[in-house]
Parts: sequence; structure tokens; C-alpha cells
Amino acid sequence: MTLTSIIIPTYNGLKLLHSCIEAIRTYTDTPYEIIVIDNASTDGTGEYCRINGIPFISLPVNCGFPAACNMGLQMASGDELLLLNNDVIVSQGWLSNLKSALYSAPDIGIVGPLTNYASGRQQVQVAYSDMPGFHAEAQRVNIPDPAKWMETGRLVGLCFLFKRELLNAIGLLDERFSPGHYEDDDYCYRARLRGYRLLIAGDCLVHHEGSASFKEVYASGLRELVERNRSIFMEKWRVDPLQYF
Repeated sequence: MTLTSIIIPTYNGLKLLHSCIEAIRTYTDTPYEIIVIDNASTDGTGEYCRINGIPFISLPVNCGFPAACNMGLQMASGDELLLLNNDVIVSQGWLSNLKSALYSAPDIGIVGPLTNYASGRQQVQVAYSDMPGFHAEAQRVNIPDPAKWMETGRLVGLCFLFKRELLNAIGLLDERFSPGHYEDDDYCYRARLRGYRLLIAGDCLVHHEGSASFKEVYASGLRELVERNRSIFMEKWRVDPLQYF
């Protein structure tokens, strides 16, 4: 079986990270490795990783999401690479179903799940209000079913699975989008330019708290950051992502 490298950037989110990793360990039934990239946390994240034997890089300053992901990608040994936000909780069958979608055709480059919190087509209405409710709902949704896969123009980077072949073809995330926002749109656009297709795995539901680290660090300037990075995307590609995707 192939190995999936799960790369988790984090910043002062130890409680979220702990829950994220415990869910991965509980509900993942295919071979994987976890790599944590710690963006200069001061909450004991490094100690937690050491105690639990989790490979990690501890950065001296907060380098942002794209740079942290790139460091993890360069450490990774997996056949598939998965960028995962630290505020995501996975459930039964999640990775097996994502991988089935990823390998369903040679030209599938990136796959993402359904979730309660995201921009675009991946967000769905959910009925749960707590974690037991989420896992119960995920148990119903995460029944393997290729009929629920949907081709899409973009995927949100909260849970972003792609083939090493794609990394070799188009490279790392563009760090011009640091500290974050639109680096995932950019990666999707680059993948599509190389002839790859993107899929939403409608048979995989994950829980997402929603931009937890960004809300903490950039709360007052989040809108300005998003607009700045949208402008970077438009300057790079001469395309407005809000109209293209």
C-alpha cells in the first residue's frame, strides 16, 4: 500500500493539534506519516510532538502557511501528500475514500473532502452540533461511493491531497501568498494548466473549525490580507479568481 505524508502547519494551537492528531490516529486505516511544522508556537507544541514521537520542525519565527507547508513537503517521503489544517477533525474512512478518488484516473491531480466550513462547493449543511454528532454523521457520509465524486475548478487547502507526481510537475506552493490565502487557488490553477483534474470526494466528510490560527493572529487585518493576495493572484495570472473559479 502507498504511504501518505500528512503535513500539519500549526501556530499556538496545541489543543486543536492534539485533537487533529488523535483523530488521525483513531480513524486512519492506510499507511501514513505525520509531519508537524510549528510556526514558532509558545504553547508547548514542540514538547507535545517530542513526547508523542511526531516528526516536526520548530521554526524560530512564524513563516506563514505556504512556507510551512513547503518545508513539510520537502521532508515528506510519501507517495501522496496531504496538507491538513490543524483545526480539522477526520473520521472513519476519510483517507481511504480520498485516495480512491485520487487514483480513480491518471489525470486526477488533487482531491478534497466535504466539510462544514469552507468557501465554495466543499461546504455542506450539517446536522451535528458536537463531536459525537460529527462522527455519527461522518459514518453515514463516508460510505465509499464514486457516484458522489464531483469534478471542480478549485479545492480549499484545509485538507488537500495530491500525488507526488503533481509536486514533481508543478513544484511547491508559491510563498508570495504568505502568510496565507489564495496559495491553494494558485496551486489548483497551476495543476489545471498542466492538464490535471480536481475532485471533491463527496464520500468524505471532515470537521473544520475554520481559520483558527488566522483569526487569532490576523483578526484585525484579515480582509486586507485576503484582498492583497487576491491582487497577487490577478497580477500573476491576469485572472480574477472570484470570477474564474
